[in-house]
Amino acid sequence: MRAICFGTFDYLHPGHLNYFKQASKFGEELIIIIARDENVHKNKGRYPTQPEKIRLEAVRRALKSKNYSAQAFLGNKVNPWLVLKRFKPDFICLGYDQKVDLSKLNNEIRRFRLFCKVKRLRPYRAAKYKSSLIKARMFQSN
Repeated sequence: MRAICFGTFDYLHPGHLNYFKQASKFGEELIIIIARDENVHKNKGRYPTQPEKIRLEAVRRALKSKNYSAQAFLGNKVNPWLVLKRFKPDFICLGYDQKVDLSKLNNEIRRFRLFCKVKRLRPYRAAKYKSSLIKARMFQSN
């Protein structure tokens, strides 16, 4: 079984690591897709604070240090959903607050003839470990 999860992972924090841990329970193999800078800009109207290659390396270092059986890759610049076709997951794991057009996601699952389930994962100390809150605290202290 293979699980896949997606995210920007700007300033990797314990909430992200918990997301990986939860997602890893849905498959022996976990694939983590790091959003491309251009796609973050299209979806959120702003670029991530950290460049995509820095975010990718941070995720890979964290996976190695925690001994997670997972691999991290950059997403597709043209069509972010093509990673589904490439990796053919059994489960797609979404973060508790991840904004995803579920009808578009389900259309892509059908288009690629996949038979996977979409799971919404639980938050981990959301009042403390949420990227927007962490960034706000970082920039307040400067």
